Amino acid sequence: MKIKVAKTAGFCFGVNRAVKMTYELLEQGKHVATLGPLIHNPQCVADLQARGALTVDAPEQVPEGYELVIRSHGVPRSVYDAIAGHGIAAHDATCPFVSKIHRIAEQAKEEDALLLVAGDKKHPEVQGIVGHAGERVQVFEGLEDLEKILTPEISKNGIFMVAQTTFEVKKWQECVEFTKKLYTNAKIFDTICNATWARQHEAECLAKECDLMVVIGGRHSSNTQKLAAVAGKHTRAVLVETAQELQPEWFRGVRTAGVTAGASTPSSIIEEVLSSMSEEIREEELSFEEMIEASLKPVYNGKVVKGIVTAVNPNEITVDIGTKHTGFVKLEELTNDPTAKAEDLVKKGDELDLIVTKVNDQEGIVYLSKKRFDENKGKEEVAAAVESGEIMDGYVSEANSGGLVVLVNNVRVFVPRSQSTLRHGEDYTKLVKQNVKLRIKQCEGRHIVGSIREVLAQEADAKREAFWADVEVGKRYTGVVKSLTNYGAFVDIGGVDGLVHISELSWDRVKHPSEVVNVGDTIEVYVKDLDTENKKVSLGYKKAEDNPWEKFKAEYPIGTSFKAPVVSLTKFGAFVRILPGIDGLVHISEISHDRVEKVGDVLSVGQEVEVQLIDVDYDKKRISLSMKALVEEPADEDGEDAE
Repeated sequence: MKIKVAKTAGFCFGVNRAVKMTYELLEQGKHVATLGPLIHNPQCVADLQARGALTVDAPEQVPEGYELVIRSHGVPRSVYDAIAGHGIAAHDATCPFVSKIHRIAEQAKEEDALLLVAGDKKHPEVQGIVGHAGERVQVFEGLEDLEKILTPEISKNGIFMVAQTTFEVKKWQECVEFTKKLYTNAKIFDTICNATWARQHEAECLAKECDLMVVIGGRHSSNTQKLAAVAGKHTRAVLVETAQELQPEWFRGVRTAGVTAGASTPSSIIEEVLSSMSEEIREEELSFEEMIEASLKPVYNGKVVKGIVTAVNPNEITVDIGTKHTGFVKLEELTNDPTAKAEDLVKKGDELDLIVTKVNDQEGIVYLSKKRFDENKGKEEVAAAVESGEIMDGYVSEANSGGLVVLVNNVRVFVPRSQSTLRHGEDYTKLVKQNVKLRIKQCEGRHIVGSIREVLAQEADAKREAFWADVEVGKRYTGVVKSLTNYGAFVDIGGVDGLVHISELSWDRVKHPSEVVNVGDTIEVYVKDLDTENKKVSLGYKKAEDNPWEKFKAEYPIGTSFKAPVVSLTKFGAFVRILPGIDGLVHISEISHDRVEKVGDVLSVGQEVEVQLIDVDYDKKRISLSMKALVEEPADEDGEDAE
């Protein structure tokens, strides 16, 4: 007898996430209660109970000090309200694909449209969906039910149509075609989980090749029941929860047996069933070891295997995958990091999950990839993040003219140039070899697109909100110069850009802000003025202690004489530089005791002159100087001083 095992058998992403979350809470020493059996698998639920987890039917049953896990099926809105009302610490393990249906149900409620739900009305997932909808909601189990529901008058305000994530694909397609013929404007959402579709499709294809299909999973599991139903249409199918339920007579005369498992079936149970089936093969004079080599562990491209590292070399590692083949993993198939060394990544004796990429039976060699395994595993999480909106961590591996390539859970995600930075025009290539946070916007095959900008914008919104709640005139900030204009510099002071006017950049006169600061400079500023209505901030940069007027006041009393350069000429006099930022005026009448017709005839720019301070208007920042006050007035023709 030959055994064929479905590639997608076992835990789906949502179930794995819920189980992992619960076990981690128990390992942390938390008292845990699950709202209903965590998954439709009695053995897994029993193991959780043995570790101390309780199963409750409602929030009010949660004992004090316990934390509640909401299972992947999701719950009605009323349950969330009850959890909050009782002040219970809760961990939401609702599958992201189910959460998406909840949002659609709430949208239908807002539009007062009819919500049609394909599924089992007794199933907790369907009950949760209905609990997010309004009064106009109908559940149907197939085309016959749908035909009774869809009448002309029921389509008022439109129709929304969704399916339980584990609904049978062919039934759903029949219902969709029927609905589209009646209502061309119906909003139909294909909400059957990708993993469910893959399992059903694979089970159907496998059943066509086998004399017997063994479906492993809980009898109360909807997706397991549907797998058995789909397989049963093409061959004899049996459903078992554990290996103990296998019957020897099932395998008599069977040449090829297929094995698949529901999304709630742990891998340990699948392995036990396969091991038990091998014992049945003994009746046909095949040893357990021969069965392993002949059927359970065929080596082919794309197969997932476990390998034990037996040798580590600079450019590749050697692994034992439990067959007669020698396994090799080249360095470039071990990691995405081109600078990494094999000896820094693995050591002899390590167990690795790998994917077969090439088989050479003649030489007994098989080539494998850890990188591809990690990528496939990560892709489920990335796909789920599209629905959940979860912010993910990534590493920017490269940049090109179109944008960035970011590795997220070993999956290559493309971030377009426009989505790489918060501000247009920023140098996105600086992010290469940096860790970033991003949202996954699209995941279709190899076309996976993300946005760093959305996360940055969300963080900026939070910073802005915090800034406006705390800001006040006079408060100091450390900011980064983001842009320069002719009239000043814009400085980011924590999610908000404030303007430092050119007059506030320096006590000296400057023609352009670039004479004082450059884009990218980190500077200390303070708030000069606020416009909370229009959300504008005026900033100051020049420091009061550097104010040349304070130095001038202290060092230059009226009557002080000093030498200083002429910096400009006007029709009415000459300006003389006293201190950086402070000029005084020598009026044309104060240049000489003789009459001066034109200032340029007596003075020139750059000329050093002796002057005396004769008057200061501190309010208007005006200084009067005199040259003639330092020169003795010439005597008149009678030899007397002129008055």
